[in-house]
Amino acid sequence: MRHTAYVFDAYGTLFDVHAAVRRQAERIGPDAQRLSELWRAKQLEYSWIRTMMGAYQDFWSLTEQALDFALASLKIGDASLRADLLSAYWTLDCYPEVPHVLKGLKASGARLAILSNGSPAMLAAAVKSAALDGVIDEVFSVDPVRRFKTDPAVYDLVTMGWRLYPNAVSFQSSNRWDVAGATKFGFRTVWINRSGQPDEYRDFEPALILPSLEGLLTA
Repeated sequence: MRHTAYVFDAYGTLFDVHAAVRRQAERIGPDAQRLSELWRAKQLEYSWIRTMMGAYQDFWSLTEQALDFALASLKIGDASLRADLLSAYWTLDCYPEVPHVLKGLKASGARLAILSNGSPAMLAAAVKSAALDGVIDEVFSVDPVRRFKTDPAVYDLVTMGWRLYPNAVSFQSSNRWDVAGATKFGFRTVWINRSGQPDEYRDFEPALILPSLEGLLTA
């Protein structure tokens, strides 16, 4: 069933979070993949811990802290590499199908939004770099509520901002934990399982599982 409101997670769903490290892979050497995975894992861990503690810092601060931990763990002390990796995070590559799918949904009359942990400045830069500013109607950052996903207040940004009931929203994320949180909130959810991960959170199942966003045009 086509929806009139499609909301997308940003990092990992629209934008490839591993693109920054991939651009510097030759400089990093054999630890490149491990660095990227650890950077991402700590970035998310810090968001969950700070939400539980009620000690909010914006996502850019957590991104910097997570990279510092990853570099220290792998004993990489190149300051210029750190600067280049952080710079690249502002212009992450979007996945190949993203522009085509979003334009197709937009042409069908749907409203499109991003709902992300990212700070407003991070998201504005990523959207502009990927040339998606012409198709995205609104970008919702967690900054106003000072909490991160999966806090219900984050998902409520969409329903309050667009004055919609949760079940009127189709929410897409590549993060299974994000899908679980959005499902519990009441969104119709689609898990974009790009890497073929096993399912979890089976008590909060998505309405649909797809290997990429492409399937949204026929679902």
